[in-house]
Amino acid sequence: MSVESGFKTFRGNDGLWENYPVEQVASHEGWLEDPTLVTNFYNMLRRKLWDAQPNEGHRLIAELEKDYDMAVLTQNVDDLHERAGSSNVIHLHGELSKACSSIDPYNDNYIRQLTPEQSDVEPGTKAGDGSLLRPFIVFFGESVPMLGPASREASRADIFVIIGTSLNVYPAAGLVGYCPRNCPIYLIDPNEVNSNGMHNFSHIKKGASEGMRELVKLL
Repeated sequence: MSVESGFKTFRGNDGLWENYPVEQVASHEGWLEDPTLVTNFYNMLRRKLWDAQPNEGHRLIAELEKDYDMAVLTQNVDDLHERAGSSNVIHLHGELSKACSSIDPYNDNYIRQLTPEQSDVEPGTKAGDGSLLRPFIVFFGESVPMLGPASREASRADIFVIIGTSLNVYPAAGLVGYCPRNCPIYLIDPNEVNSNGMHNFSHIKKGASEGMRELVKLL
């Protein structure tokens, strides 16, 4: 979704994220091995995020709120949906603009909102519970606490739209299985994707912005 905004996807086909092995910067083991490297990696990524801007695809999704009761279920860790105007965004993999306790990540008392003016986390900084302050990111191998709220939204969908995913990354790829049987499903992605026999399935083989333009016309 955010590639057109110049913000790289979480995992590329080469297993690298901004030229770092994903396991080194996005796993619990990587964090334990070198929290300083991981903290600095997300400081760098956060600075790139502040420079990125929502693309037309983000804006078209936000505009659908004028006519639909919308929920955005995203695997992306950026805040570009919110900046485009979407008001109900569920982040399955966490939020880059926040830092949290390393022993109790989802405790609101220890989640810190970061800003462009106060963006970097100094390595070694402690959260309110005395643990190291870590990125508010769901590392590979960790549970996905927001999966429950996301699956509830999927289960009440009248229309389900999937953008820019191979449908291979679980548990997020399993959300489509919660949709009501007669719910129309639209997939926007320029690549071939296995629909796994989904009912009422339509594939718009275009990028996010161009695909959203076509979807808006269809709706």
